[in-house]
Amino acid sequence: MNKIGKGYVVYGEDVEALQFDWGTLKMHNEPAVTNSARFSSGVVIVKPGMGHSRHNHPGCDEIIYVISGEIEQMIDDKKPVRLHQGASIFIPADVYHSTLNVGWKPAELFIIYSPPGPERGFRDLPGCRVTPPEKSPRAVKKTAKTRK
Repeated sequence: MNKIGKGYVVYGEDVEALQFDWGTLKMHNEPAVTNSARFSSGVVIVKPGMGHSRHNHPGCDEIIYVISGEIEQMIDDKKPVRLHQGASIFIPADVYHSTLNVGWKPAELFIIYSPPGPERGFRDLPGCRVTPPEKSPRAVKKTAKTRK
């Protein structure tokens, strides 16, 4: 991670990984990382055939952008819609939603929360395993290269 003036450049290996049976979440921008007060953002990898169950974020809007893969997105308890790379989803505060990877490859999503906050609660969910940044596979590989 690099601080440039009042801003930050953050890579995936700079932040902890929140691992679940359905996939992995890395919050690149949140108050604990960049001191952001207005929003948080990160990348989610959802395993094929997996997803997260119906939930909401009280008082917090969410935007999901599909970087790659195919998902079914349920919003406001309506029939799920099938989405793919390039789709942007807006979920207003308090609205229930869920995401399911219906493709054969991992789905990669970019998420934004405004205001920040929901990302801190993920660490308390059952089954969440937190992997520190220095133990992520890429960071370990990077460290091994610098030792040679």
